[in-house]
This record gives sequence, structure tokens and C-alpha cells, in this order.
Amino acid sequence: MKRTIFLLACASAISLMTARNSSLLYAHTSAGSCQSDMKSAAAASLARMEQVIQSFVADKQFMGAVLVARGNDILLDKGYGFANLEWNIPDSPKTKFRLGSITKQFTAASILLLEERGKLGVNDSVKKYMPDAPAAWDKITIFNLLTHTSGIPSFTSFPDYAKLEPFPATSTELVARFRDKPLDFQPGEKWSYSNSGYVLLGYLIEKISGESYAHFVQGNIFNLLGMADSGYDSNSAVIQNRASGYTPGQNGIVNAGYIDMTIPLSAGALYSTTEDLLRWEQGLFAGKLISPASLKKMTTPFKNDYGFGLGIRTVNGQEQIEHGGGIEGFNTMLTYYPADKLTVVVLANLNGAAPEEIAADLHTIAEGGTVLLTSERKVVKLDPKIFDNYVGSYQLAPDFILKITREGDRFITQASGQGQVEIFPEGDHDFFAKVVNAQITFVTNSQGRATELILHQGGRDQHALRVEGAPAEPKEHKEIQVDPKIFEGYVGSYQLAPNFSITITREGAHLFEQATSQPKFEIFPESNKDYFLKVVDARITFVTDAQGRATELILHQGGADQHARRVE
Repeated sequence: MKRTIFLLACASAISLMTARNSSLLYAHTSAGSCQSDMKSAAAASLARMEQVIQSFVADKQFMGAVLVARGNDILLDKGYGFANLEWNIPDSPKTKFRLGSITKQFTAASILLLEERGKLGVNDSVKKYMPDAPAAWDKITIFNLLTHTSGIPSFTSFPDYAKLEPFPATSTELVARFRDKPLDFQPGEKWSYSNSGYVLLGYLIEKISGESYAHFVQGNIFNLLGMADSGYDSNSAVIQNRASGYTPGQNGIVNAGYIDMTIPLSAGALYSTTEDLLRWEQGLFAGKLISPASLKKMTTPFKNDYGFGLGIRTVNGQEQIEHGGGIEGFNTMLTYYPADKLTVVVLANLNGAAPEEIAADLHTIAEGGTVLLTSERKVVKLDPKIFDNYVGSYQLAPDFILKITREGDRFITQASGQGQVEIFPEGDHDFFAKVVNAQITFVTNSQGRATELILHQGGRDQHALRVEGAPAEPKEHKEIQVDPKIFEGYVGSYQLAPNFSITITREGAHLFEQATSQPKFEIFPESNKDYFLKVVDARITFVTDAQGRATELILHQGGADQHARRVE
């Protein structure tokens, strides 16, 4: 699913890329000296990668396996933590992880294989292969499904999804869940991440090929590329070296909730290893699977930097082709940089945002850049009067403002519809947050007044011009008294996106929410099931079963209602 912005931002991996000047460095050295220097640099790079990964492990944010390779040269290939906590079985490069939405690129490649064989065309109407499709789908093409521009709502966000998730379903039964729902928009008009679209692609693959999705991918991709440790996951089969999935709980790590693996189908049901995913990247981009023309289709972004089952964007001047995944107990990230054939694979059997953050950091290190952990950043003393030149509002997007305020000698930032976060100076123009891995640089005019800021977060540098005015203040809500015993039915974790969850905890007569990698805030009742935050204009509604236990929550924020199902 697409990541949700909640407080400052959800993506939190900083990539401080620096220019590589190794050619200048080695220009005046002998061959022997050059080799020695290169080995020293490689050793230092590997050591720093280890240090970054271990910082996530130490904070209990990551356990899994990591691989970094440049072409055929493997720089790092290692497991961290445990594949099974009950038996203390360690994670390793041979550990098999559920991939979640990384599955989508295999689905896209399967469609392109069928196109190359003359079985379909990506610009064909879905109704060509599904004549009984509803009238609302008349203009939906396979291309729309591949690029998340069909307008079909994602069935994983439906209110009843959590209730149906544990039970098996055929591809026809899955399609029936969303086929008669109104479209969110007209096909091709907008971009909206839809698991329904990719389940429908799996349904079409089965119908057109005459094989099950699992059998098609196994025979046409995994076997061809020598991916012997990959397959379609099963709740009943005994799969050697498969990791158990875990999620953060109120009092530590707990076993993840159950999902029947027929449910994610072609949107997220595959498993693999770091080493097999390297084989996949090498095979895909070396032309061993699909033609150059098909690969170009797959890696050409249409809307929102998205191609066919892949995100394609430019980071610090380099093209990055990637996709993450999230499913009960697992979060994943697979990234490829075509310019130097760099592959970064991070697979976790613990839910959380760590894989994306780690992947971004490891890429930066591999390219000779500098990664600073939040714990390593140094706060410097500044005259608080400098802050006055930075106070104001900065527009990151049409509906997204970053407001900068000063409270004495403290500097505060607040994004539209989000909570306040203190930022700390590490230079006259450079500040950093401690609760999320993000930094801000202020660009000033000759009088020292900021004209824009640059938000460094998630491997991106986002420019925001100063604007007049400020975002609306949070709406007023009336707090009421409720029996704190009902809180017990709400305590737990709720997943808004693959790498983003909200954890609800109780402390006596108080209820708290905490989003992934963000501060904990108290929420206040305005009815038994409706709660609001005082630090941010947001509300939470709990949807409960007959016993009063919440099965999901709905986050009301920024004019949107976002459903998050309970995951433990």
C-alpha cells in the first residue's frame, strides 16, 4: 500500500549523497597503492553498513536478512536476529521471507510474458478477457491495472477485510469482493494504489494461461532464473528455512496475526530469499526473462513515479527502481540502481519501517556517501534570534504546509494536520529531528531571512517555498468521560500501510496512540468509539465486534478516512 503521512512523514531514511571523486584520489597513486586504498575503502564501507544495520537491530526495529551487490560482486550478505524467536534460530541469507507487495513486479513480468507470446496486449480492455465485468469497467485496461490507475478501490481497505482475511478464497471469489464497488475515479485519471488491481491481474493470468498463478510464476520465472528458494507461500505446506513473522506489541515483540495466503494472491503472496532476489534483478535487467521492449514498458513511470509493479524515481541524480512490501509479520524492500548495477535487498520478519530506511542508508554508503545516525548528530549552540528569520510557513505540496515556530530557545515544526516536532540545530541553516530521521536546511536571502526550506527525508530532498499565512488550527472537540475498561478492547496494533502502523496502548485511565517511528500521544474520547488528538487535527474511530474488541480503526485526517486493520 502507499505510505501514509501522519506526523512529520512516514518515510524516514536519510540519504546524504556526496560526490564521488575516487578518480581524482587515485590519479597520482601507483597500481599497488590504488588497490590497497580501494580495499581499505571497501572495508570501511562494509563496516559502516554493519554499524547502520546494527543500530536498527539494537533498537529492536529490525531482524531479517540484507544483501548489497554491485553487479556480481556481493558486498554484504548476512542475516540479523532470529527467523524463529521461540527456538532462537538465526536469520540468514538462506531464510525465506514473505515478500508482500514485492510480489507485484513478478505479476507484472508475468503479464508481459503473456503479451510477448501473443496471449494479450497491455492496452487491451479487461472486458476482452472478462466479458461479464461490470459496466463501470468498460474503459479499464490491463495497463490501468498495472499502473494503479484503474480506479478500482483496494479491497484491503474495505471495512470487512479483517474479518475475511483468515479464510481461504479463490481468485474468482476475491474479484467478487470488489467487482461491483463504485470506481474511485475514471480509469487513467488518477493514481491510487490498489491491491484489487493486482489481484485482478492474477485472475487474468490464470484465465488466459490456463494455469494457477502459483504454477505460472514457478514455471515461467523462478525455474527459468534458478530461483530455487522462491515460491507461493502456503499456510499448510512445510517450507524449509521459512521465517516466522513478528510484529511490535504493547510489551515487546509478539507473533504476527494470521492471514490465509490465498488472500494476497498476485498482490503479495510470494516468498523468497535475499540471494534469489539478486538472481531476479540480474535476470530481469540482463534480458534473461523479458525483451528489452517489455523491460522498458515495465520501468517507464506513468503516474506518481510508478511503472508496472515498480516505482521509478531519481534520487540524487541516480535512477532508482524499487518496491517495498508489507504483510503480517514481514516488511521488505528491493531496490536496483541501473547506472552501476547496484542491488539492495532488505527482508524483515518484524513489521516496521526499518527495511526502507536501511536500504536507503546502504545505498548511500555503497556510493561513497555519508550516513549520520540520529544518535551521532551534534546539537550546536545558536543565538535563538536566528530562528526568527526562519519562522513561517513553507509549502511542500498544494495541501501540505510545514509550519516553523519558535518557543523561547526551542524550534518547532508542524506539518499540515500533524503534531509538533522539535528540531535541533547542527549549523546556522541545518536542523534535525530526533523522533524521526529527517533534517531541514533553510535557504536564506542576503538579509538572512529564509525564502525556502529543504526537507531531507527518505532519500529525497524536497523543496518548500515560504508562503504567507499558516495552516488552520486543529478543530475543537469536546472531551467526555468514559469507562476506561472499554480501552482494553482497543489496545493493539493497526496497519495503515505495509511499513506504517498505529499502536494503541492504555495507561490507567488514559489511552495513547503511537505511529511507526513517531512520538506517543494521548487520545481523548468524544464518544465510546470516537477519539481525538489535541496536538494534531486528527480523530480515530474504533470499529468493534459484538464483544467490543476493535477489529480496525479509522483515522480521520486531512479530509480523508483511512482504514487500518488490527494486525495482532
